[in-house]
Amino acid sequence: MIFRDDQDKESFVSRMGKVFVDTGTPCYAWCLLGNHAHLLLKTGKTALHTVMARLLTGHAVSFNKRHKRHGQLFQNRYKSILCQEENYLTELVCYIHLNPLRAGIVKELGDLVAYPYSGHAALMGRDVHSWQEVDYILLHFGRTLRSGRDGYLSFMNSRVDKGKRADLTGGGLIRSYGSWREVKAFSQTGRLKGDERILGDSDFVQKILSAANERLSSKAAHAGMTLDALAMRIDEIYHIGLDALVRKNRRSHLVEARSLFCFWAVREAGFSAAVVAGFVGITPQGVGYAVERGEKVAREKGYEL
Repeated sequence: MIFRDDQDKESFVSRMGKVFVDTGTPCYAWCLLGNHAHLLLKTGKTALHTVMARLLTGHAVSFNKRHKRHGQLFQNRYKSILCQEENYLTELVCYIHLNPLRAGIVKELGDLVAYPYSGHAALMGRDVHSWQEVDYILLHFGRTLRSGRDGYLSFMNSRVDKGKRADLTGGGLIRSYGSWREVKAFSQTGRLKGDERILGDSDFVQKILSAANERLSSKAAHAGMTLDALAMRIDEIYHIGLDALVRKNRRSHLVEARSLFCFWAVREAGFSAAVVAGFVGITPQGVGYAVERGEKVAREKGYEL
């Protein structure tokens, strides 16, 4: 259980707000249950893995301290599915917010507005979370906020009896065409692409997989590069030497150099955050932040490995 009581959930909600605001991450829907949470987020100025690392690591530390426990709280990496917004946004918002009803936490749809640990109450105007994209979502269900709220509730009501839906758990082929029968019928005349981590139509899945393959090709080109070699490349740009790179120093050009090093080491050369942390003398979480800064530096200044 990642939430033993309401205080744990309140702490998580508070942390969500801080992390989402700090990282510029729009939140479209959310729901907390006893042993897991559902979030519908749009990637903002900060990469999703950094957002989730801050959220989950922070909750684990707080949870362990409060309950006087040690060790890992989350057994596995969070499950993420990339979604095509225009085709699936409204369905996913409702599917996530109906979780307490499917789980038996509330008995009827009308009771859901009183459940404090989902985004439904905010959409219905009964709660306020400044970090939740209420207006943006409601305007997908109607032309005004008032008609949008009516449309949202009507849409929720139409989805109550559908139960748990396999078609909303990722996978381009089935999610786009509805069933394997349709997929097989189409495959006789055309080629489809699918991936269980992606929720979208076939063209969207193909586009995402192509971009991922390009990133993998770039990473493969730098496979086998050592951290010492990366440090030498950083020295060519900043003229600081290895000692300055691994020394704890907040001078701006050293922070920038260290950030670029971490970005290249993790994203391009494929080293784990833990390995890079040991090399530069910071925490793995610190490496995560540095990677984001380094990506911005590389993009804005045109640095290439």
